[in-house]
Amino acid sequence: MTTLNVRIEKKTKAAASKALAGIGLDLSTGVKLFLHQVVTEQGLPFTPTKNPAALRAKWDKEVAEALKKGKVYDARDALKGL
Repeated sequence: MTTLNVRIEKKTKAAASKALAGIGLDLSTGVKLFLHQVVTEQGLPFTPTKNPAALRAKWDKEVAEALKKGKVYDARDALKGL
């Protein structure tokens, strides 16, 4: 095990901590999950965008395809980044 020090704005840290706490995670666990997904995906586990409409369109398309094909996710799949 090793230690990682990251410099981040105080507001960003507080907002991230609050968001992660809302799903039952602490900040350290959230960072660990992110880094594990970077390794799994061999890159960022998301597409960076400042365009919320494009992001929403992508999610809507994925949901429509999942409903059409009857795809179901369980908690384990969600953690794998599927």
